[in-house]
Amino acid sequence: MTNFFESLRTASRHPGPPRKRREYLTVGAMAVAFAFVSTTALAPPPMPSESQLFELYLAENAQTLAVSPAVASAALPRDTFAATAGIRTYVEGGTNHDFAKLVLLLAGFPITENNVTVFTRWMRQENYVDSWWNRNNPLNNGWGSGGGGGLGSYDSLVLAAENAAEALLSNPGYRDIVAAFRADAPTEVTEAAIWASPWASGHYNNGKHWSYVPVPVVTAPADAWQ
Repeated sequence: MTNFFESLRTASRHPGPPRKRREYLTVGAMAVAFAFVSTTALAPPPMPSESQLFELYLAENAQTLAVSPAVASAALPRDTFAATAGIRTYVEGGTNHDFAKLVLLLAGFPITENNVTVFTRWMRQENYVDSWWNRNNPLNNGWGSGGGGGLGSYDSLVLAAENAAEALLSNPGYRDIVAAFRADAPTEVTEAAIWASPWASGHYNNGKHWSYVPVPVVTAPADAWQ
């Protein structure tokens, strides 16, 4: 290649016939183009990216861990969780027992077997079990119902539950009922507080009109809750 370029320079200093000069120039141009292509074809490859280098590193430094079958697996402790029933839960349940639990919930009383038993018995004394939602006022509560002597009504059983809870918490005459429910007292203690209170003018004949037969679960119509 050096000899070729030397010849090319010589030809340019001592030009021959025009045709001969054109031949030298043409061959020279082709040689330069060939040299350029050859140089480009031999260019170094691009550097690998960081992710490619990382993959190569992992492949070259891979490790394994063998565990003996004699090693016993240990049970891992796991956290436990629980959910607290709310208003929607009892509305979707829709029964007289759900109504009792809803009043207890809204009043902040423990929702226990003792309290639910007393409350459903109390509802039965105020309304027939099969129509416990009568006038949407299961306890014949006069508080906020617009009717004297507890003969008023509410737009829904949810409102009835809210007003029953508010009546118990607001009237000083019901403080013994509230204390018994809050303490999750035995049923006979809470029931005695209900009889002695001014909730019913007849005081349930001091308990002689009270029934202890288990209260069946009865579902109210869906529109009674709305």
